[in-house]
Amino acid sequence: MDAQDYLVAIVFGAIIGVVARIVLPGRQSIGLIPTVLIGMGAAVAGTWAADRWNLHSDKLFTVTGRTFDWAVVGVQVGIAVVGVAVAAVMTKAFSTDHDRD
Repeated sequence: MDAQDYLVAIVFGAIIGVVARIVLPGRQSIGLIPTVLIGMGAAVAGTWAADRWNLHSDKLFTVTGRTFDWAVVGVQVGIAVVGVAVAAVMTKAFSTDHDRD
C-alpha cells in the first residue's frame, strides 16, 4: 500500500461511517470524529472479513480509477452500523446527563 491507498481508505472510511449513521435508526449521540474513526475501522475490518471468508462478487464499481466490490462494501457498512450502534449505546450509558432520552 502506498500513501494514496491510505488516503483512499481514510476518505472511504469516513463515507462508510456516515452511511452507517444514516442506516441506523434513531438519533446517535456520538460526534463526527468517532463516526469517521468507526468507519475507518470498519473499512479495514470489512476488507479483512471479506477476504477471510471469500465474500466477493462480480458486481464492481469504479470511483476515480479505483475498483470496489459491492459485497465487500456491504460487509464494511454492516460492521460500521454495529460499531456506531455500540458507540451510541456506550455514550448514552456513560452519560452523566440523565435528562436526555
